[in-house]
Amino acid sequence: MQSGKPALLGNFHPNLPVIQSNLRDLFSKHSNGISLSRLPQMYKETFKHDLSDEALKQVANWTHICTVQRPINNKNEIVLFSSSKKQQNTQKITQQHTTVQVKPNVSPGVSKQASSEKLGANTIPSAELKQRVSELLSNYTNGLWLHALPKVFEDTFKITLPLNAFKVKELSDICTIQVISENPYKAILYAKSTESVGQNLNNLNSEKQEEDQSHKAHSGKDDPDAHIITPPLTIPSEASPSVLVVELNNTEEVVIRYVGEDYSAAQERMEDEMKEFYSKNTNLVPPHLLKLGQLVAVKAEEEAWLRAQISEVEDNKIKVVYVDYGFSEVVDSSKVSRLSKPFYSLPFQATKCRLAGLDAFCDDPVLVKAVEAKACGKILAVEILQKTEKPLVVLYDTSGDDDININSICLRELCDHSLSVQLKVNSSYSNIIVTNVCSDGTLFCQIPSKGLTKLYETLQKVENYFDSKTVTSNVFISLPFCGKICLFHSNEKWARVEITSVHSSRTLDVQFLDSGTIASVKVSELKEIPSPFLRDIISIPPQATRCCLSDLPLNIGMWTPDAVLWLRNTVLNCSDCSIKVVKIDEGKRMMHVYLFTSKNFADPELSVNHQIANVELWKQQKNLPSIVTHLPKAKSDVCTRTAIPRKEQAILATKPITEQTSTSPSSALPPPLPLPKSSEHMDVFVSVACHPGHFVFQSWQELHKLEVVMEKMLLHYSSTEEKQVEIEKNKIYAAKVENK
Repeated sequence: MQSGKPALLGNFHPNLPVIQSNLRDLFSKHSNGISLSRLPQMYKETFKHDLSDEALKQVANWTHICTVQRPINNKNEIVLFSSSKKQQNTQKITQQHTTVQVKPNVSPGVSKQASSEKLGANTIPSAELKQRVSELLSNYTNGLWLHALPKVFEDTFKITLPLNAFKVKELSDICTIQVISENPYKAILYAKSTESVGQNLNNLNSEKQEEDQSHKAHSGKDDPDAHIITPPLTIPSEASPSVLVVELNNTEEVVIRYVGEDYSAAQERMEDEMKEFYSKNTNLVPPHLLKLGQLVAVKAEEEAWLRAQISEVEDNKIKVVYVDYGFSEVVDSSKVSRLSKPFYSLPFQATKCRLAGLDAFCDDPVLVKAVEAKACGKILAVEILQKTEKPLVVLYDTSGDDDININSICLRELCDHSLSVQLKVNSSYSNIIVTNVCSDGTLFCQIPSKGLTKLYETLQKVENYFDSKTVTSNVFISLPFCGKICLFHSNEKWARVEITSVHSSRTLDVQFLDSGTIASVKVSELKEIPSPFLRDIISIPPQATRCCLSDLPLNIGMWTPDAVLWLRNTVLNCSDCSIKVVKIDEGKRMMHVYLFTSKNFADPELSVNHQIANVELWKQQKNLPSIVTHLPKAKSDVCTRTAIPRKEQAILATKPITEQTSTSPSSALPPPLPLPKSSEHMDVFVSVACHPGHFVFQSWQELHKLEVVMEKMLLHYSSTEEKQVEIEKNKIYAAKVENK
């Protein structure tokens, strides 16, 4: 073993003591053993959650919990039996015995004495019967389990062995009986010629007992990790808990620590207590008594003491995993002490999680390096999508003005930058398609490039793939989350979209990566990217280039609805636009351009920039919020809605609620809300409270109906062409507030 950079969590499992306790209970209930192949199923049926792959790989090595036998008729099978305290002393030898898995003659819970009485005889075994048993045992130099004897005897001699007709001890003249467990009663039978094997077992037991007594005398009490269980780590209940990202091997094995009063703060208090305790009660463990999986206290820098679990032992060098930090280190045995009982109460603080949306590329070194650079060593907010043994999460960096989706930006590192749009200042480009105009005048353009060509080719392959395959449930989105990239079909074409906001289990907002537009869609309308095309789809950079008109008059101020409307009508349906790049703002990923509706980009006077500087377009409408209208669909786009800045508090959609074909507001009002009679009660949600004499509430019973209506409105107004209307007092309109 060599000490170097701290290793990762490795085979350490934060809930290991709980898993081992569960397995001990499970084995004790199945005295005839459990096949290793059936263990995961039986574990899940009993404890209602999966047995981790790591635990399944290690269980055969946990000799303090179980012994391992291989059936004589199937050497490839492994059968696990419960280990009692007495059985632990002989586990290394009993693992070597060959046996078969059969139903035992002695029921669990019956003592040796009771068992003997139950097996009490009506006769004494005949000499012939004993001779046959002796012949049979001579074929098993490693011994034969007592409960397997009847089955093997019958298979060999084709007659039934009346084991219940005599006492087991009456076979002692033909074999050596090695008692393994008192309750339930288990024993191994050896032919007299192999009596020395039984003697070796007794010697081994004596040595082990002396060693245990020496350890007890040294420590003053039993080793606590034999019977004390550390409670499992519970996932925080709040919506977005904070975590410290420690390390990762891949994005499916990210080591984190929760930050909070019951987590990191509790750990700090415990370590302060450990420092004080071990400054007075150092209780070093002799190297020969250290064992794999044992919990210990390890002396660290600055007289600190940390909880750890032993993963390797080699002479005086011990490799330990720090269970509260998630990394491992090789230390000298002189720094290892027995973990005192009070320090078992806090769950292990290091745990693992999976990063949503990155599983297909979890081992990609570029992706792993990106996550390390953007997440490791930082405290981040976490959105927990699935509260499983290894939670599925999305990480967010909330330290700046805008929340950054770590999963999403790390996935972008897989883009092939040779397919990015390469623009240069003072250069001109033709055959430009404007795909979207936002309410703040920002434009999104598609510029001819290698990436755009490959995108069209790949999406055509996807189209052919879906046409040739039967649609199955695995192509639908089962778990939508922000930052997930998927496919959306519109205007008979597939397009790449990224989920930007999840409203409910049925509706969400998406942004089209290659047009810049935003739409509210049904979850059922989205599809997973087929695995054969996933790498190609992800590697192509977004083909929507963000631009703004350069050199507009400084006194223009906020864009008015008239100016936005004029710009959209001018450029969205133009199939022959061109641009001249004036400036590139790398920080904002913004291109400052002159935009032309033809290939004649030599004269700035003919640019859209010059034409839009018309004073009439910039007159603000007094006392009215900016109105964003839905325009006719662009030929090159699959969506008609524009991006809505979050800071706009109220943006009015311009079609009235009730009449979808009319531009005049409705005069009809919804029916009145049913209210209780005097002295009756009702459940309410208070939405506005000015003072005790003026507040607004909503009926709790009716809220679900309101949510349904709002969801229908969201889908309707994101797909319906709208026109501006005159706003009148006391009329009913549909208004967009934030994302609803």
